[in-house]
Amino acid sequence: MTLAQRMSSLGTETAFEVFAKAKALEAQGKDIVHLHIGAPDFDTPQHIVEAGERALRDGWHKYTPAQGLPQLREAVSAEFLRHRGVEVDPSRVLIVPGGKPTMFYAIMMFGEPGTEILYPNPGFPIYESVIRWSGATPVPIELAEESGFSFSADEVLAKVNERTRLLIVNTPANPTGGVVPRAEMDRLVAGLEAHPHVTVLCDEIYSRLLYDGEEHVSILQYPSMHDRAIVLDGWSKTWAMTGWRLGYGLWPSHLVEHAERLQINIASCANAATQIAAIAALEGPQEPVEEMRQAFDARRKVMHAALNALPGFRCALPKGAFYAFPNTSGAGWSSRELQDRLLTEAGVACLSGTSFGAFGEGFMRFSYANSIENIEEGLGRVRSWLEANPR
Repeated sequence: MTLAQRMSSLGTETAFEVFAKAKALEAQGKDIVHLHIGAPDFDTPQHIVEAGERALRDGWHKYTPAQGLPQLREAVSAEFLRHRGVEVDPSRVLIVPGGKPTMFYAIMMFGEPGTEILYPNPGFPIYESVIRWSGATPVPIELAEESGFSFSADEVLAKVNERTRLLIVNTPANPTGGVVPRAEMDRLVAGLEAHPHVTVLCDEIYSRLLYDGEEHVSILQYPSMHDRAIVLDGWSKTWAMTGWRLGYGLWPSHLVEHAERLQINIASCANAATQIAAIAALEGPQEPVEEMRQAFDARRKVMHAALNALPGFRCALPKGAFYAFPNTSGAGWSSRELQDRLLTEAGVACLSGTSFGAFGEGFMRFSYANSIENIEEGLGRVRSWLEANPR
């Protein structure tokens, strides 16, 4: 059989590849510490689970409107006002099965041959993958260690030209844990006034996972961006609902019908019972969210100290999300070599920085969405392996 040529340009997410290899090794009897996957190790809070169970018993078994249940879109609007201070009409909310559909819909809406899309690098790998698949040219925005893995607004604006269709921003960021400060966002938004043809996709999926008093700055806090910005968020990270597969996009009103049409063609709608559970997540007790955030904070500090104690490693303190992104260049191994050998020889699953783009060479991503005991065990194995394999 002959596949369409475009399939050769579609990338993947290395976290799932490493996860599969780790599971295969475990099936052979090898003990693996999982410090690679971006999924909270906590169970979904019980009141959300119970709401989902009730929904199934109450008959939420059918299709919902493609845009999502009206009561859930209203709950999203209310939550956005509570936590970002921005009023968004529920008609602009599109409920989707996970976080990725919003980025896929946005990139496919604007990307085509002859156009350019700016994206963070190192950054979530699906950005670059889908940009290439759309036919657009991916233009990387380097997130440098010395700037706390934020971007320079001036450098971003210097890359914008008449071919630029979309700019992707991710804060707090995967894989670096970096957070874009308000001053930099101010400069970016002010500079974009000279480029009204550019739409911004802001991935805010980690917006509730911040530490040390860091502030989350949403792109929609700027009135000038309301008609040209898309916000991606969802339930996976904040409420430990990765397997429920539910997210949402906030779209400019003139783009909602296009996003909904993509949804109809690809997914029809999101899961009905999960949408009912999502209302319980937004409107129910928020103490579990804070408890998980505090646990991540404690793990962050343990991981940061342990990484900085490893030979050849140095690690900036992450400001958000649940990832550390140490510079490993002093260890003498390439990022991919470290990823593969730590998995097979040390029994530690982690991800090479190049899994997140070319500018990730010399770095590794470790997830602290795992217990302190497992973090200490895993990084202890990394230390032993490094000491036994000097370069």
